[in-house]
Amino acid sequence: MATVEVKAPDIGDFESVDVIELLVQVGDTIKVEQSLITVESDKASMEIPSSHAGVIKEMRVKLGDKVAEGSLLLVLETSDAPAAAAPPAPPVAPAPPPAEAAPAVAAPPAVAASASAVALASVAAPAPAAPPVAQPAHEPSAPTAALPHASPAIRKMARELGVPLGEVTGSAPKGRITQKDLQGFVARVMAGTATTRAAAAAPSSGGAMPGLLPWPQVDFAKFGAVERRDLTRIQKISGANLHRNWVVIPHVTNHEDADITELEAFRVQLNRENEKAGIKITMLAFLIKACVAALKQFPNFNSSLDGEQLVLKQYFHIGFAADTPNGLMVPVIKDADRKGIVQISQEMAELARKAREGKLSPTEMTGGCFSISSLGGIGGRYFTPIINAPEVAILGVCKAAMQPVWDGKAFEPRLILPLSLSWDHRVIDGASAARFNTCLAQILGDFRRVLL
Repeated sequence: MATVEVKAPDIGDFESVDVIELLVQVGDTIKVEQSLITVESDKASMEIPSSHAGVIKEMRVKLGDKVAEGSLLLVLETSDAPAAAAPPAPPVAPAPPPAEAAPAVAAPPAVAASASAVALASVAAPAPAAPPVAQPAHEPSAPTAALPHASPAIRKMARELGVPLGEVTGSAPKGRITQKDLQGFVARVMAGTATTRAAAAAPSSGGAMPGLLPWPQVDFAKFGAVERRDLTRIQKISGANLHRNWVVIPHVTNHEDADITELEAFRVQLNRENEKAGIKITMLAFLIKACVAALKQFPNFNSSLDGEQLVLKQYFHIGFAADTPNGLMVPVIKDADRKGIVQISQEMAELARKAREGKLSPTEMTGGCFSISSLGGIGGRYFTPIINAPEVAILGVCKAAMQPVWDGKAFEPRLILPLSLSWDHRVIDGASAARFNTCLAQILGDFRRVLL
């Protein structure tokens, strides 16, 4: 018999993550790759597997601890034969972190405040009676001594509903929270007899900002039949991000048209040549390379605002919006300046597949410098994309269409691609934005310009 220390594997781009569940205890016999603990960051939750098999002699972590790569989790008594190391567990669907009274301006792009039960009630609940002035059933300001005691199923249900478990009182032994406790808390919030910390932090006017009116409480069912459907977890996270970005960043949007007649013909030719290899090249791959060329000429667009300093990046990581059954996700093509059109197309296809299957890792969604949101396969003309903080600009692309263009002698049919560039007015001015858009359109019109 031998004693083995089991340590935390690579957890991605996080200094540390919180332990939210202990899946084993002292005396348990475990197998290789068996889940030991569940950890949660502000972007995802994941289970940490065991690298060895054996009997647990000591647990070195507890609920509420923070662990990082290499942190000691537990001590095993195992046979002398070494077991194969288990690969890090892929992160599961993103889970919202605890709600905050006010989101930070410099938060990472995937950080979002959790949707609360009050937010859920404000959208779907009938108009509640006025809450009593007497002592409320729930005290949102009461400090929580430790993480709440609840099963994985209850934690999952709470995350889906956006309920902060730290504010729910458990009725089972040792204060364990049951499904009945969770449902009762939601019912009290919807009835106006309980509030969450997020609601308590709101101004007395009832809005999210001083001077705003309260969100209207409407009994939609009295007007006709309705169906209630919970927001997906991704929608909750991205919704809070988008709201923060729209409120905090002074958006301006410039529109431009790019003539991609020759570029589209070249793309079709490449697809014919690569048909047997099963490689499909989309216009988005060309857009990524064109944006990199434009970013090199206008470095302010490849920056981030950090307090009173501008962080100018020397790398080119381009995010692209991927439409999934559960909501919008933004995978990132790293070092796009060092990759060709075919390699970018292959990488995009793989990342989009993982996004649809919910298998994107945190590292595949972080580090972006500039984002592209393409509606080309759907339609539309122009729109105003919301900047993906802490980036300072985003390109929106709609469906290309044939249009008559005057060449000085006659009208020529040309394939025109609508571009919509949203930019942060704290960093970029209107003249720079107009020049960037013009430059991008010129590159798409004559793709040889990427070589300059």
